[in-house]
Amino acid sequence: MDLRDACGEARGQSSVEAGLLLPSLLVVFAILLEPICILYTRSVMAATASELCRILVTKRGDITDAQLRAFALRRLSAVPETTPFHGGGEDDWTIATSGAEGDAEVAVTIEGHVPLLPLFSFVARALGVAGEEGVALSVTSTEVLRPEWLEGGYDDWVSMWDS
Repeated sequence: MDLRDACGEARGQSSVEAGLLLPSLLVVFAILLEPICILYTRSVMAATASELCRILVTKRGDITDAQLRAFALRRLSAVPETTPFHGGGEDDWTIATSGAEGDAEVAVTIEGHVPLLPLFSFVARALGVAGEEGVALSVTSTEVLRPEWLEGGYDDWVSMWDS
């Protein structure tokens, strides 16, 4: 019996292949993970902006800007406060509304920053896409209270159904 047959030279080859393959797979996974995290953050921002638009369009009574911001921050808390999603805390979110009660159209803009993983941070800064805080995300949503062809007001519609 030969010593090489007892040790099995083929076993060492699989260890070398794994040593070359695992880092490559981890880099590919990181490349795929970063855009997914950014898209998740952006989709939560878009859903929050749409919900705020619906509140502004249908609001009755006194809803303050502080209550709207608290509502938005509660919705935005679905975004984890970790590096690939969002890292600035509640103070990093900028929430701007336009359109007052009775306006035909309202708009909500939400802005925030997504810190990038080290591999992407270097590339994004070199391309000028990211700053010190990371990539800036901005979402704007608009809602129209009533189409132009619809006549009458809310009270007219309510009185029609009361009779």
